[in-house]
Amino acid sequence: MNTFGQALRISTFGESHGEAVGCLIDGFPAGVVIDEAFIANEMQRRKGGQTPYATPRREEDGVQILSGVFEGKSTGAPIALLIANANTKSKDYTDIQSLFRPGHADFTYHAKYGIRDYRGGGRSSARESVARVASGAFAKMLLREIGIICESGILHIGSCAGSEIDFAHARGSEIFALDKHQEEAQKRAILEARKNHDSIGGCALVRAYSTNATLQNALLGLGEPLYHKLSGSIGGMMMGLNGVKAVEIGDGIESSKRLGSQNNDCMDSSGFKSNHCGGILGGIATGAEIRVKVYFKPTPSIFLPQATIDTSGAECELTLKGRHDPCIAVRGSVVCESLLALILADMALLRMTNRLESIKAFYEDR
Repeated sequence: MNTFGQALRISTFGESHGEAVGCLIDGFPAGVVIDEAFIANEMQRRKGGQTPYATPRREEDGVQILSGVFEGKSTGAPIALLIANANTKSKDYTDIQSLFRPGHADFTYHAKYGIRDYRGGGRSSARESVARVASGAFAKMLLREIGIICESGILHIGSCAGSEIDFAHARGSEIFALDKHQEEAQKRAILEARKNHDSIGGCALVRAYSTNATLQNALLGLGEPLYHKLSGSIGGMMMGLNGVKAVEIGDGIESSKRLGSQNNDCMDSSGFKSNHCGGILGGIATGAEIRVKVYFKPTPSIFLPQATIDTSGAECELTLKGRHDPCIAVRGSVVCESLLALILADMALLRMTNRLESIKAFYEDR
């Protein structure tokens, strides 16, 4: 179960300490201009080893395009991407090869398969998400052709929550903070957790919007009821990312505390007067801005002694080594942005088959 999508299919492969991580993109339309500088910038945003707020593991994360691109454009053939793992330190995990790390997938992977790659978590490591960002860059290049933009930022770190939302500020922030007034406090919370050999959770806000100012835009109508709803795909895709424990679309939990008269998004001739639904009704995009909150647990890899068991069931104490993010929400926000782009690109391609006039228009224009 390593593939996502219906019209645009993404399959990832690789482990944290294997030779490489990569993905295969199938169903990507021909003729899209492939901006390799843009791809490199997307990978740079996710990279560790750049600030004290992320893992010190430094990987170049250069994306090697093996197929599907010719003379700077997509050909319609499968696009294969490879990202080398060049800075692994597998010896850091030798002492724990028979132990189950609390909060990790070690126990469940072992129970399911009877074998596991203990080096950094293997396939269950967040290292796999580098392939999602690489493929997400391709999705973004497709989406910008039809005027859809995806952005992300950090709402809160631990209990340090911001109230202002400024995506422009987040783009230049070391921790992608949306509220410049809370950024320093959020940074201190991360550094304090790291100093104490601990970790801290956080929440990312991801949005998508159309650059078309009218209601009739590229977002409108995306989503496939009943079993491939846009909201369902967002929830499933985000929850499938390592460390994510909750997802809210629009006002989310707050909606459950209201009356219908308070929560409904009324309309006038210019469009929706509010956006409590987060841009999705009935699993289909309304054309308004799509807003998703993604909640990350604290990084399970901490450097405090913890009680656990080994593969024989014996009780023992675990002390970890290695290089880990003190707050996975920070770099995770970039991954969530890529995931939303992949979902919307898939839905946009599916949208082309929804109406007869769309099909006829294609053949009439040939």
